Amino acid sequence: MAHVSSKDQYYVPHDAKWPIFGSIGLFLTALGAAFMLNSELPGTPWVMYAGLAIIVFMLFAWFGEVIKESESNMYNAQVDTSFRMGMIWFIFSEVMFFSAFFGALYYAREFSVPWIGGEGVGVMTNAELWSGYEGVWPTNGPGDLNGAFEIIDPYHLPLINTLLLLASSVTVTIAHHAVRANNRKQTIIWLALTVLLGAVFLFYQVEEYVEAYSDLNLKLSSGIYGSTFFMLTGFHGMHVTLGAIMLAIILLRVIKGHFKPESHFGFEAVAWYWHFVDVVWLGLFIFVYIL
Repeated sequence: MAHVSSKDQYYVPHDAKWPIFGSIGLFLTALGAAFMLNSELPGTPWVMYAGLAIIVFMLFAWFGEVIKESESNMYNAQVDTSFRMGMIWFIFSEVMFFSAFFGALYYAREFSVPWIGGEGVGVMTNAELWSGYEGVWPTNGPGDLNGAFEIIDPYHLPLINTLLLLASSVTVTIAHHAVRANNRKQTIIWLALTVLLGAVFLFYQVEEYVEAYSDLNLKLSSGIYGSTFFMLTGFHGMHVTLGAIMLAIILLRVIKGHFKPESHFGFEAVAWYWHFVDVVWLGLFIFVYIL
């Protein structure tokens, strides 16, 4: 691959084989998961595991090539702008993703549950089908699915996790400023602390789930409250996990001497993503735990 020195040249990569690997991996993962859930054929879980292994291999190999291209100075300002626009649209898609789930929570709380409880257009529904049901939140629904439950105390583990993520947003910002100041030692310290805070957050979220299942009888099967609670917090936890992995990879790259004050979009992209994860958690803390 030739070095691109002209500012007028837009680097176009060679034909990539990795998208077909990703497609095969996704297909095997979905096929294996479907068979595992709906079939008793032996060995079906391994189809899913093979698909996941192919996806992981593809990610390492493909991102490895991108890193080599970046460190070889093949990207000019136009390419950098393309990367930024791509990351902005990706984060926008994530905003829409969580908006759908917050919308489901809002609709259930403000419309569905009150209607079933007899408010407004739900008078006949309540009288004929669920007489005696009071549409108050939190609820496991008129069928009393999975029995009575207790909710998580928002001012215990959720508050601790909120403080952890807010602190991690500060540490990753300090690390970003250290990159721009070409202070690699400070970048490593603050970035490592960000990864640690993310890991501690995930540890406490696991503790919270264990408490919910073992002590509070709050489960995914606990009606509409259980499904919306675990849907929102679970998907957010998955995003924190991915963000922490990306931050750890960026940390390894910083240790290896990657990134310069004038060229470090890989770092910036992950920092943007991490800030997005923090903002989503603030919404969760308010609308899921407190209200």
